[in-house]
Amino acid sequence: MAKYRSSPVLLCFGLCFLVLSQVSQGYRQGPRRKQPWRIGEEKGTCQFQSLTAREPSQRIQHEAGVTELWEEDNEQMQCASVAVTRHTIEPNGLLLPTFTNAPMLVYIVQGRGVLGTMIPGCPETYESFQRTPGGRRMRRIRAGETTPMEDLHQKLRYYRQGDLVALPAGVAHWCYNDGETPLTMVVFHDRFFLAGNPLAQAQQQRHTTVGRERRLQSRIGNNVFRGFDIGLLAEAFGVSEDVARQLQCENDPRGAIIRVHEGLRMVRPPATMRRGWGGNNSTDENVEEYYENDEAVMQENGMEETICAMRLTENLEDPERADVYTVRGGRIRTVTSFDLPVLKHLQLSAKRGYLYKNAMVAPQWNMNSHEILYCIRGRARVQVVGCGSTTNRPVFDGEVREGQLLVIPQNYVSLARAGEEGFEWITFMTSDNAMFSPLAGRVSVMRGIPEEVLMNMFMISREDAQRLKYNRPEMTILSPRSTTRGIRASA
Repeated sequence: MAKYRSSPVLLCFGLCFLVLSQVSQGYRQGPRRKQPWRIGEEKGTCQFQSLTAREPSQRIQHEAGVTELWEEDNEQMQCASVAVTRHTIEPNGLLLPTFTNAPMLVYIVQGRGVLGTMIPGCPETYESFQRTPGGRRMRRIRAGETTPMEDLHQKLRYYRQGDLVALPAGVAHWCYNDGETPLTMVVFHDRFFLAGNPLAQAQQQRHTTVGRERRLQSRIGNNVFRGFDIGLLAEAFGVSEDVARQLQCENDPRGAIIRVHEGLRMVRPPATMRRGWGGNNSTDENVEEYYENDEAVMQENGMEETICAMRLTENLEDPERADVYTVRGGRIRTVTSFDLPVLKHLQLSAKRGYLYKNAMVAPQWNMNSHEILYCIRGRARVQVVGCGSTTNRPVFDGEVREGQLLVIPQNYVSLARAGEEGFEWITFMTSDNAMFSPLAGRVSVMRGIPEEVLMNMFMISREDAQRLKYNRPEMTILSPRSTTRGIRASA
């Protein structure tokens, strides 16, 4: 998810559009997203002999934060057709306005902030003045100001730890950290920045081959205004050439996350209203109001009640909304297009999981999507077995730790066992209604097979077949058992 910060030093926060030159692998193969029951992007693409848990391969330091990127051109990321980035934004940091050429999901690992979206055709419904029944505008003046503030912009959205944010392709957006702690988010993305000079910061820090430098440039994008003639820009915006030159941000060293030294002042509901309609509803003690005649009343077109007001955020941390819960095992919350309708258009979904000490996720496979698993906290022993493997060994058998990413291709069977610290994770899935088929526990494949079939399949007794079917009464999350030997670590 792209984010933004504004700084009083440079007014090009206004909208310096940055463009990414390379289309993401996930969107280049757009037609695949329309086939929920696909078996792969192309024949042989997702046949792996081994998988690896990966940490970010590239780190870019900005003025007010850090961007970390997972290498996009490794075969595992290409299999899932996604790119993944992690942003850490310091307090009063603004991640520059950006738009993407592919759908995007963002998970807020920690912190809080403000998200601004610019949806084409939607009215600017946040105003620094208020219209009265008589057709006058009530405008505001802050204490110490001699002229009234007047601003219009589109709706602002607020997010916090545990929120999943969904953004359709092409919707420009920015992000600001208005909290007191760093804001960390993990993003599916291919991005176009709308301001600043993020590439300059990256170029100062990269001491790699020319080929890798070019790939990095394609991932982080650049200021699109730089490609235009200054005179034409000035004419298009109706501003002087000096202002048009500022839009290009030629000598801006701050990178893609800039610092707003005095805080970002925006038109938005007061904090008391945002906390739940309590307290004093006045917008600001230092604001005086006065009225101004204005006959130009904005006409509504109906879009603000549909597309413009669509819900883009869902919180995944509320334990009372868990879809699966085991007292000694943990819980899982899945968000699909049934929970967040915008996901239907994105063809994406997500799952947030918590495993307690030594608990397990039952062996299962994803029937209609790839999974990209990101470890938020703790660690787990994970095994992944692929149907196309030519050996009798798992394609992945190891530990996934905090900050690591693991791609699990469609139809690969996986299981996970939490370590002593427990295990928390977020999984992004490439279908708006991802479906899993478990092998153990309730509603599993084994439960659905007749005992006689199991006896003949595995050459076991009826008693063993019954144990195989019914010894685990839990669903998806399996509580730890003192008699269970667990998964041995491979040498």
